[in-house]
Amino acid sequence: MKILVSGATGLVGTALVGALAIDGHTVCRLVRPQTKTAGGTHGAFDVAWNPETGELGGAAVGADAVVNLAGASIADGRWTESRKRTLRTSRVDATRALVAALGKMNAKPTVLISASAIGFYGNRGDEVLTEASVPGSDFLSDLARDWEAEALRAEALRTRVVLPRFGIILAKQGGALPKMMLPFRFGAGGRIASGKQWMSWVALDEVVEIIKFALNTRDLRGPVNVVAPEPASNSEFTQALASALHRPSFFPIPALALKLAIGEMAEALLLSSQRVKPAVLARIGYRFSRPLLEPVLQELVAGHS
Repeated sequence: MKILVSGATGLVGTALVGALAIDGHTVCRLVRPQTKTAGGTHGAFDVAWNPETGELGGAAVGADAVVNLAGASIADGRWTESRKRTLRTSRVDATRALVAALGKMNAKPTVLISASAIGFYGNRGDEVLTEASVPGSDFLSDLARDWEAEALRAEALRTRVVLPRFGIILAKQGGALPKMMLPFRFGAGGRIASGKQWMSWVALDEVVEIIKFALNTRDLRGPVNVVAPEPASNSEFTQALASALHRPSFFPIPALALKLAIGEMAEALLLSSQRVKPAVLARIGYRFSRPLLEPVLQELVAGHS
């Protein structure tokens, strides 16, 4: 297949581009004017993409599929009003521009896989959440809902749309895990606040496999929770991480300290609870290769303790 990938230089995008190229696909990294790519990935090349003007390079013509992973990092810096606008523009506006660009193609891609997140559900305590659950009412919920709505416009092009709602992606080379590991390395790690909040996680290589599965599974469409089958409480997660690092887990982090340090972002990312199940993947027959938290953490932190 010829596959367009936006957000190709991010954590998921980098891993996905490499995997698709190894599988023999032609991968077009959609590159904004100011973006630099490392290059060197056999079977992948860059195509100019400007979401502000909607201009898409001619080399994108004939694409069979599109994977839209673009979006500024949620966790980089306080959520000032300016930062919130950036988070929204980089997701909602960019996706709107991408779908409009696809609509101008004579031959439309057969599938669009457009990223979303389990932030869609908001803070839900112990409630078990599936793709059928209603959205929450906070900033991340509104952002994810509007992001998904823009992607679903591609259905008017007779393009199958899949909306992977990513959980906490665990990877050695980036994302949340290296930041989580830091206090444990200094012997000062522990649960966050009560530790009862649910963390719905997924390994990076599993994310790549699920996206590949979605590309090839014609019956899969709409929201898909990309999380491991068994979420963990924050206490369980931090204990498993401490064990993997051979470090203690004695020092709980008070909620008030987090709110003072990083503001609204603390409530949404660290204190909220989302007990998410991959109901659609289970129903359609996807088999997880990384279903258990402890071995995933043991593998990812190997050599880092």
